[in-house]
Amino acid sequence: MAFQIKQKGPVYDICIVGSGAGGGMAAKILSEAGLKIALLEAGPKYDPADPQQITQLKWPYASPRRGATTTRPFGDFDAAYGGWEIEGEPYTAKDGTKFDWFRSRMVGGRTNHWGRISLRFGPRDFKHKSYDGLGDDWPLSYEDVAPYYDRVDKMIGVFGTREGMANEPDGFFLPPPKPRLHELMLKKAGDKLKIPVITSRMSMLTRPVNKERSACFFCGQCNRGCQVYADFSSSSVLVKPAMKSGHVDLYDNAMAREVLTDKEGKATGVAYVDKTDLQEYVVNARVIVLAASACESARLLLNSKSSRFPNGLANSSNVVGKYLHDSTGSSRAAFMPQLVGRKRYNEDGVGGMHVYIPWWEDNKKLDFARGYHIEFGGGMRMPSYGGFTGIDRLNGKYPGSDGKIKPAGGYGVALKDDYRHFYGATVGMAGRGECIAREDNYCEIDPKVVDKWGIPVLRFNYTWSDHEIKQAKHMQDTFDQLIHEMGGVPLGTKPGPETNYGLETPGRIIHEVGTTRMGDDPKRSVLNKYNQAHDVKNLFVVDGGPFVSQADKNPTWTILALSLRASEYMMSELKKQNL
Repeated sequence: MAFQIKQKGPVYDICIVGSGAGGGMAAKILSEAGLKIALLEAGPKYDPADPQQITQLKWPYASPRRGATTTRPFGDFDAAYGGWEIEGEPYTAKDGTKFDWFRSRMVGGRTNHWGRISLRFGPRDFKHKSYDGLGDDWPLSYEDVAPYYDRVDKMIGVFGTREGMANEPDGFFLPPPKPRLHELMLKKAGDKLKIPVITSRMSMLTRPVNKERSACFFCGQCNRGCQVYADFSSSSVLVKPAMKSGHVDLYDNAMAREVLTDKEGKATGVAYVDKTDLQEYVVNARVIVLAASACESARLLLNSKSSRFPNGLANSSNVVGKYLHDSTGSSRAAFMPQLVGRKRYNEDGVGGMHVYIPWWEDNKKLDFARGYHIEFGGGMRMPSYGGFTGIDRLNGKYPGSDGKIKPAGGYGVALKDDYRHFYGATVGMAGRGECIAREDNYCEIDPKVVDKWGIPVLRFNYTWSDHEIKQAKHMQDTFDQLIHEMGGVPLGTKPGPETNYGLETPGRIIHEVGTTRMGDDPKRSVLNKYNQAHDVKNLFVVDGGPFVSQADKNPTWTILALSLRASEYMMSELKKQNL
């Protein structure tokens, strides 16, 4: 694909690629300092309060895709413009391995639909090698990051309770919502098993933190985008105020192709394809910040080749794209006979769980390293389009709406009656755990395939190790214990070794990190502890790529904290004229 390259805008102080958690935070902090910023986003503008984009509080039958063969990945009104597959934007896999790569092409990226589970990494999570000898320690500690976690808590808002757990650091919490009925049952079961079931830590406002955002009104539809900005999305909470500063120029529908450099190897700008006119443009800046997601930022660096950087930009270590790892995931559902025919009342709450289980075991007593947490679903919330209760798996063990024991469901009136009868009587459990970062899990440039913009695509090589498989078995055994103590009946067959105990395909949990890892040794890492490239001092990466290891927590809160820290370091270095 041939393009005529055109200059766009002035020479900016900062060019940021990607507007999700890391890019949004950088845009907010740097714009508040008065720096002139170009913010590049591969998708369109997005505002959940825009009348043309509102998907909240709509009935399933109002779906614009009603009758189509597919919906959006997480529901028909899901605030995610993208998915694991995007037309014209393929990726490939190597040697029969599998990796499913989720992309969300819109301002705010994947923060618009995420579960908003907002957990800090703990002291051990930054120093796991020192504990179990596997992987590598981070070049920084929890104490280095804690002040930035504190500021993110106060800036964005997160509810929770102080628990005093050693590797589950407490923060500055808003009051949490009350547990739902099935969650109270889970808490009772956890107490019997000596498994901690504690209040969730999630970034929905149970009371306002500023004048721009209202408190949650408990519709339970956070994945649809919040009209009152009560939940955290980068688009609403970071990019919107950054734009109001007057210091940010947003380039939407800008598909970044390459980071440009001069003869001295200094980054000078970003070349991108405008998806609306198919022309190629260049934005020049004094500092380049990549925040396009762990894999997309690695793709950009690997595609940014020159005589000085023949192996890709900032890649003298040959580490860019390596040590890719996603959270583990395995799940189970159960039918709760005691919840059949329960009283109907509003049990929506926030969009997601009100309680969860943090990692509680001592790995030195187990046959696998690292841990996981357990997320729960259930209750009487509005059914999603096409998603009900799994009643077809009851196999005629329990009386239906007519009092007879027979296979649930069927057609017409009987089906509707059984849905009403059984709805709200199921509980879902999902483990989300830590995968050990390995050099042989990686993404690289496919030498033969390009996307519809003419940009070479990624090729993935990824396998699970025995540690992750054994961890999934532990998840399933724990689910069984909880279901038994709750008096429930497991739905379906328990996953066994033939399916790696239900372990999800890599990438399916959408927590991928580690492709531009930080470290003190430039021969074994891409960035230093301030997210700055060892090889290119005016290049930073502030998404999940810098992670040395994933914890048994969701990565977003750590991305936000490290981006805040890196942004302030950038400002300091700019003042010293070091960049």
